[in-house]
Amino acid sequence: MMNFLNKFFLPPARSNFAADYDKLFNFIHIASFILLVAITVTIVVFVIKYRRRSEYDVPPIITDKKWMEITWTVIPLFLVLFIFGWGFRDYMQMNTPPEDAYEIHVTARKWLWTFNYANGAKSTGTLHVPAGKPVKLVMQSKDVIHSFYVPAFRVKRDVRPNAYSSLWFTAMKPDTSNLFCAEYCGTGHSGMTGKVVAQSPEDFNSWLQQAASGGGGGASSGKPLAAQGKALFEQNACSTCHSLDGSVKTGPSFKGVWGSKVTLKSGKSVTVDANYVRESILHPQAKIVQGFPPVMPTFQGTLDDHQINALIEFIKKQQ
Repeated sequence: MMNFLNKFFLPPARSNFAADYDKLFNFIHIASFILLVAITVTIVVFVIKYRRRSEYDVPPIITDKKWMEITWTVIPLFLVLFIFGWGFRDYMQMNTPPEDAYEIHVTARKWLWTFNYANGAKSTGTLHVPAGKPVKLVMQSKDVIHSFYVPAFRVKRDVRPNAYSSLWFTAMKPDTSNLFCAEYCGTGHSGMTGKVVAQSPEDFNSWLQQAASGGGGGASSGKPLAAQGKALFEQNACSTCHSLDGSVKTGPSFKGVWGSKVTLKSGKSVTVDANYVRESILHPQAKIVQGFPPVMPTFQGTLDDHQINALIEFIKKQQ
């Protein structure tokens, strides 16, 4: 029965919290269903038994019954207290990370996730974690309130500007799970997605070393510059606002934009060249294209000169 409910209502369970969370979730649903059936059957029986059979029927005088009132008050009270105690125990467990938890810093911004590791490794859009080892996330937002949510791990926590929030979990085995923002954060909210990649400790350490040396962050010196730019375009969630096929999203499309003239909100025109693209990446509010909202975040401190050059080369190819 429990397995059926888990498969019907919930995504696959992939963290240490999932089993306890699912038990409480299923208990509440089963108890609610039993109460629903009991109350519905009682209502139907009373409707039939005490229906008016003629216009002369006089309803019987109902007197209070203390034992009945106490029963239907005490039983729900104990049920609610039981659920509260169960939930509070799980809540405390989810908010008390082990001392040896591996710490990763998470930065949320419109509309992407950035992950920084202790050895200097960095990843955008994809969180790499070691399977079988507790992981603690220390999170902050660069703009508005976001919410870190991994359904398969049963973890969700708001990420606030000017403050730190944290959560922890243990991925039970190597696998890939979906990551979402669960707090509306603007027009690109639905595109603020990512992946959590749980790896064996050996694979995770290998990835850490590669990422710290510059091989795991998206742009690799072994690839053509435009290919590096494409990887950065995908990993930094640029497709949330900028299309490659000419369709209009929150921001201008990159198709055929290189070398063209665009009209700014001020009424002036500017040519899309390397200087303009670089300025738009580092200081996106400086020149707003007419007809589009000023919502692009700055990537200053997120992308280095080489990565910006790679993105420029990628945009050149979008004809």
